[in-house]
Amino acid sequence: HTIHSRKLEMLEDLVEQANGQSVLVSYWFQHDKQRILEHLTKLGYEVRELLTVRDIEAWNAGEVQVALISPASAGHGLNLQKGGHILVWFTPVWSLEFYQQTNARLWRQGQKEVVTIHHIVTEKTIDTRILKALQSKEQVQESLIEAVKAEIGNGRVS
Repeated sequence: HTIHSRKLEMLEDLVEQANGQSVLVSYWFQHDKQRILEHLTKLGYEVRELLTVRDIEAWNAGEVQVALISPASAGHGLNLQKGGHILVWFTPVWSLEFYQQTNARLWRQGQKEVVTIHHIVTEKTIDTRILKALQSKEQVQESLIEAVKAEIGNGRVS
């Protein structure tokens, strides 16, 4: 429980530091979603899960203070860049695709601000292993892309 309350306190600090700007919070577990909703609502923040077209429209109109999103539902083509530029990963995910796609919801064409991505990580927990795994997967992906580009550039791939 101490870890969870510390993560909630850190999230609270990040929302407070946003100074009224909208914050998108990514969670993986349903119990994390519940704890976030309860904690931030109790503090007086308007918290809304982005589930419907109306939720997304409200986010993009700047009407949502804190929005919750699951990386599993933040797939391709979801445009959230107009609603904010701050993303907090409350729960890291193993999937590089989910990680990149969720980040891309804010970091895409039409975004007028610098996107800030925070990771709430508890040392000596699975969180650190997950982030290291994501970094490793990203490096492998980048190496593969560079190798393919080099092959195409050398005329070896047709």
